[in-house]
Amino acid sequence: MISRRQLWSLLALTLMWGINWPMMKYSLRELSPLYFRALTMTFGALWLYSFYRFKGVRMLPQGREWRSVVALGLPNMLGWHTLAILGVKELASGRAAILGFTMPIWTVLLGVLFLGERLTRRVALAAAAVALAITLLTFNEFTALSGRPLGIVWMELAALCWATGTLMLRRARLTLPVETLTVWMMILTSACLWVIAALNEPWPTWQFSGLMWGSLVYGALINYGFAQTIWSGLARHLPPATSAMSIMAVPLVGTLSATLIVGEWPHWQDFVAALCVMAAIAAVLIPPRQPKPSV
Repeated sequence: MISRRQLWSLLALTLMWGINWPMMKYSLRELSPLYFRALTMTFGALWLYSFYRFKGVRMLPQGREWRSVVALGLPNMLGWHTLAILGVKELASGRAAILGFTMPIWTVLLGVLFLGERLTRRVALAAAAVALAITLLTFNEFTALSGRPLGIVWMELAALCWATGTLMLRRARLTLPVETLTVWMMILTSACLWVIAALNEPWPTWQFSGLMWGSLVYGALINYGFAQTIWSGLARHLPPATSAMSIMAVPLVGTLSATLIVGEWPHWQDFVAALCVMAAIAAVLIPPRQPKPSV
């Protein structure tokens, strides 16, 4: 049974993650995508490092634990966060959120294809729902005058990276705390992003508007800071069905909040695609109801 405190925490987390998508889009009006990601992740990692160290968590990996940090950080952090911000640059933020949160379905499909997991009817229906969502958004991007179909490619590659990293994380034999793993994946990824940004984007002027600075603070402290600490606390105690409900709601929150934050008006394709992705996530993450034993 979920407590009232957990319920409020879950609601706050869903809003933080959902609103983060249009906040990222807003930030890209004044800052290039790779520098934006490097800046917010760096300060988010420092925030989390300080918080977890204060809580008494062992914060320094030892020996072969560094191998786990690098191997898991490549898809989970560097791949997902780099490709996702490139996708947000090209797409409407709500649309990018819908495509990014196809990750749980790709996780299950990759498990079926490469790890010998069973293809169930629910997985097949989830795959069909995601295919319909991608088709709707792709068609709309190709027919819109300002469409950027390349953004769909970036977002689906990002979702595949996240899915691959999730499978690797499930099979990893970790000896270091998950909090330590997360922080050091962020630290190493942000260092890589600073280098990649320097090679591909002009150096920022750092003369931003007040709203832009607020958006950067949101990305560092709320998205990478508070949201991550809330999720770390909830993930250990929430049942899969409850976690799935939070993940399902994020694309819808992102789509709706984009209208207020960046003035993006969703089309009917966005709402149908969001419903398809939510249904697919429910199919693969929410456990089927067990039949009642006969008396």
